[in-house]
Amino acid sequence: MGSNYKAASRLSDLELTRSDLKTLLKATAKTEESLRKMDNKFEVIDETLLTSSRRVAPLQSLAMATKALETRINRAVTPALALLDNFKLSESIQHKLLELSEKMSTEKSMSKRLKKLVKYVDCVDQLKVSIDCICQEGEPVIQRLQEVVEFLSRTKATDQYRTHRLRETLVTLKALYETEVDAMRFEGLLDEALLNLQDEYESILEQIRHRNVVELQAAGKDDGGDEMVIMGSDLGTELEVELLRRISQTLAADDCLDICIDIYVKVRYKRVAKALMRLNPEYLKTHTSEEIDEMPWESLETAITLWIQHFELAVKAVLVSEKKLCEQVLGGIMEGLIWPECFAKIADKIMAVFFRFGEGVARSSKEPQKLFKLLDMFDSLEKLKPGFSEVFDGESGADICIRFRELEKLLIHASSKVFWEFGLQIEGSSDGLPPPPDGSVPKIVRYSVNYLKYLATENYSVAMAKVLRTEQIWKAGILSKPETDENLLRDAICNIMEALQRNVEAKRSGYNNNSRDKLGISIPLPHVFAMNTYWYIYMRTRNTELGKLLGDQYLKKNYKVVAEESAYMYQKQAWVPLVRILEQDDLEKQSKEAKVGLVRLKIEAFVKGLDDISKRHKGFCVIPEVDLRQQIRSATVKLVIPAYTEFLNSFSAALQGKSYLSPESVQELLGQVFDDGDGKLKRRGSRDRTGGGSSGMDGRIKDFRRSRSNTSDL
Repeated sequence: MGSNYKAASRLSDLELTRSDLKTLLKATAKTEESLRKMDNKFEVIDETLLTSSRRVAPLQSLAMATKALETRINRAVTPALALLDNFKLSESIQHKLLELSEKMSTEKSMSKRLKKLVKYVDCVDQLKVSIDCICQEGEPVIQRLQEVVEFLSRTKATDQYRTHRLRETLVTLKALYETEVDAMRFEGLLDEALLNLQDEYESILEQIRHRNVVELQAAGKDDGGDEMVIMGSDLGTELEVELLRRISQTLAADDCLDICIDIYVKVRYKRVAKALMRLNPEYLKTHTSEEIDEMPWESLETAITLWIQHFELAVKAVLVSEKKLCEQVLGGIMEGLIWPECFAKIADKIMAVFFRFGEGVARSSKEPQKLFKLLDMFDSLEKLKPGFSEVFDGESGADICIRFRELEKLLIHASSKVFWEFGLQIEGSSDGLPPPPDGSVPKIVRYSVNYLKYLATENYSVAMAKVLRTEQIWKAGILSKPETDENLLRDAICNIMEALQRNVEAKRSGYNNNSRDKLGISIPLPHVFAMNTYWYIYMRTRNTELGKLLGDQYLKKNYKVVAEESAYMYQKQAWVPLVRILEQDDLEKQSKEAKVGLVRLKIEAFVKGLDDISKRHKGFCVIPEVDLRQQIRSATVKLVIPAYTEFLNSFSAALQGKSYLSPESVQELLGQVFDDGDGKLKRRGSRDRTGGGSSGMDGRIKDFRRSRSNTSDL
C-alpha cells in the first residue's frame, strides 16, 4: 500500500514538471518573437542614424574650421593688442618724465632734487624697457597680422567687411611702428631724457670734491716728523654715489657707455687736478733735465722736497679716494671690467706729471749735493711701493707701475753715479785750487767729511746701502750673493775716504819746502797741512755714525797716526833747529873769552830765530783746531823752554851785563805764536768739536822732545 502511494506522488510531480516546461517553452517563443521585432527596429534606427550622420558631417567640418580660424586670428590680434598697450604705457611714462623734469627744474633743495632725479632715472629705465618691448615685438606682430589678412583674403573664411577692417588695422599699426619707433628710440623723449641724464651725471661728478689737500697734508704729518700718515676718504654722499651708479648703468644700457666713460674721466681728472693744484705745484712745470740744471740749488732742493710730499699725497689720499669712487660708480658695468680702465686713465694723466719731474731730476747733472735729495726721492718711492702697487693693481695699472719702477731705476743709477763721481772729483782735485798757503784744512776736505758724515746718518745710510746693493745685483746677477748692506756702504765710503787721502797727499806735495833761513829754520807747511787736515778728519769723524761705520782702528791708522807723524815732522823741521842753536858741545873746547862771545852769539841767534819763526807763523802758518794748537804749543814749550833754561843756567856768568829774554818771556812769545796764529783765529764753538776734549795727541807730541844726543841727529 505504501508503494502505491509513492508511485502516485511521483507521477503527480512529473505532470507538474511537464506543465512548467510547457509554459517556459511558450514564454521563450514569445521572447524570440520580441527580439526579432527589436532587431528590425534597430536596423531601422541604424539606417536613420547613418542618414543623419551624413547630413551633420559638413556642419562639423565647418565648426572645426571656424575654431582653427579663431585661434589663428587670436594669435595675431592678442600680441597686437599688447603692442598697443605698450604704446599707451610708453606715452604715460613720457608724460611722467615731463612732469618730473619740470619739477626738478624748479626744485632748489639739492637733496630733494636728487630724490626726484632717482624717480626720473626709474622712469627713463621704464621707458627704455617699454620701447625695447615695442621694438622687439612690433615686427613679429605685424608679420602675423599680415599673414592672417592674406589668409582671410585668400580663403574668404569671413565676410569682406571684417577682412577689410582687419586690413586697415594692419596698415595703421604698420605705419605707426615704422614712423614712431625710430623716433621714440633716437629722436623722442627718451633721447632727450638721456641727454638730461648726461648733464646731471656731469653735474653730480663736478660737485663731488676732495678734501682740502693742504689741510690734509698738514694733518698727515707726525709730530715733529716729515713722514706722512695719509689715508683716502669717501667721496660724495651715499645718495650721490647711488645716483651716479644708476645713471651709469642706464647710459650703458642705452648704448651711451662711451659717452659715460668720457664724461667720467674728463670730469674726475679735472677734480683731481684742481685738488692737487691747491698745493701750488709750480715746480712741476720745470721737468726737462736742461731746465732743472738751470734752477738755483735752493729752489731745486725745495722743489724735490715738495715733490716727495705731493707724490705721496696724490697716491695715498687723492687717488685712493678716486679709485674707491670709480669702483662704486662703474663697478656694476660689464661685470666690473670697465672701472679699472677708467681709473687708470685718470691716474695716468696725474702721475705722468710727477713721473716727468722725477725723471728730469734723475737725468739732470750729477752734482754732489744732489745725492741726498736723490736718496730722499728713492727712499720715498721704496716706502710708497706697497701702497702704490695696491692702488694700481691689475692689468689696467701695469703701465703706471712700469713707469714707477723705471723711475726707481733712474734714481738708483743717478744716486750711484753721483756717489762714485764725487769720489773721482775728490781724487782728481777737481776744485782746481792750489794747496792752502797757510797749511789750513782745504775746503774740499771740510766739504767731503761733512758730506760723508751726513751720508752715514740713519736718514741716508739705509737708502744708500740699498742703492749699492741693487746696483751690485744688477751687475752680478740676481743669483749672486751680495755683501751685507753695512759692508757695502763701508767699502764704498772707504773708497771715497781713500780718494780724499790721495787728494790731500797731492796737495801736500804741491808745497815748496826748500826755503830756510841762514840758521836752517823753516816752516814745514806740508807737515802743517797734513797735521791740520788729518787731525780735522779724525776729530770730525770719530764718535759719529761715520766713525762707527769705518771703525776706530781704521780712523787711528789712516788719520790719527798720520796727523801725529806730521806733527812730529813739524816739530823736527820748525823747532828742533832753534833748539839746536843752544847746543853746548862746541863750547867745551873754547877758551873762556871765546866762550863768552860764542854764548852771546848763540843767544842772539836764538832770539833772532825765535822772532823769525814767530813772523813766519803769523804770516804763513795756521793751526785752526783749538785743541791741536794747544797741544802743539804745549809740546813746543816743553821742547824749547827747558833747553833755553838749561843754557841760561849753564852760562849765566858769560851773560852778565848782557840783556836777554827770560824763560818766562820766551814762553810768552811762544804762546803768542800759537794763540795769535794769523791774527784772525777764533776759538771754535762746541758744536764744531766732535768727541770733546783733547784726544791723546798731547801724549804723542810729548815724545817729540828728544834727548840732546837724538836732537843732534835730526
